[in-house]
Amino acid sequence: MSRAAEDRWLIALAVLGVVTMVGAPQVLQLFTIINLTTAIGLALLGLSLGLIWGYGGILCFGQTAFFGAGAYTYAVAAQNWGDTTGAIVAAVLAAAAVAAALGYFMFWGRISDVYLGVTTLTVTLIFFNLLRRTSGPDYRIGRALLGGFNGTAAPPLRLPWDDRVILSPQAMFYVASGVLLLAFFGCVALVRSRFGRVCVAIRENETRAELLGYDSRLYKLGLFSIGGGLAGLAGVLVANGIGRVTPDLFNLSYAAQAIIWVIVGGRGTLIGPVLGAFGVFWLTSWLGTQSYFNSNMVLGLVLILFVLLLPRGVVPALVELATRRRRGALGRAERLRARRPKAGPRRALQPAE
Repeated sequence: MSRAAEDRWLIALAVLGVVTMVGAPQVLQLFTIINLTTAIGLALLGLSLGLIWGYGGILCFGQTAFFGAGAYTYAVAAQNWGDTTGAIVAAVLAAAAVAAALGYFMFWGRISDVYLGVTTLTVTLIFFNLLRRTSGPDYRIGRALLGGFNGTAAPPLRLPWDDRVILSPQAMFYVASGVLLLAFFGCVALVRSRFGRVCVAIRENETRAELLGYDSRLYKLGLFSIGGGLAGLAGVLVANGIGRVTPDLFNLSYAAQAIIWVIVGGRGTLIGPVLGAFGVFWLTSWLGTQSYFNSNMVLGLVLILFVLLLPRGVVPALVELATRRRRGALGRAERLRARRPKAGPRRALQPAE
């Protein structure tokens, strides 16, 4: 796809996103708005994984480690400070710091892709099992009880300039939608920048990029930290959508679903993981309303089908189909022009005798 065509699609996505953000609360029920707020947080988690995996080649099975770290940091900070705005900043910084600390040892240790995935998944499971064992009054951070398996409350967002005003579910939907739009177009700007192009070069051939003078470890660490911060912000949105944070944010379900979102939507794209997250969220919500099929089994079948039939994902397949149709139309037009008989030279009119 050309840069001009991509720009047109981005403008259309921006318009569609703004229209959805403004119009959805006017036509949808409150329960649907709350669910959509949670889905937006999960879409942001998918975007964070799509960024580091699709453009950095970093397969992170434990993106939920930063997701849960951001949610817990927000809940603990908001309960202790009473300021949700500062708690959001702390959550993003804490998640990015966890990603930076973990990434430093992985990238400077030259861990291969397979072991990197195993390492991140192990860290996620450590957080999961550790927080499950924090029940009782002794496990607290300031005034915030960690709560063990039951988790702890996530205070609702308040206005930055007036802590007495709590945002309504509709207002929270506006905030979540705006955050997702800003994060998406921020990621678009990032991958189009010099930093993003170098990350793509490292993904394609790390040895060649290093021979050209780029420190692949530093670029990977930067991209990994940004993805961790976005995952932490996603944890804040989900915590506000649910109203509580529990160790389940670190479990294998979210870790596996994030991988499925990227595979279904399309690795190497930014809109693909977002659409994949919304699609899988709708599918799991629908499966929860019936008792005939096991949702995990259906998700596994979906993953297998997409890997076999659409290995590149939905968005790259649609782009390729549109490109083929356009080339086919241009080819038919060229053939039609070639078949038209060419007009011969006009003869000069003979004077009448």
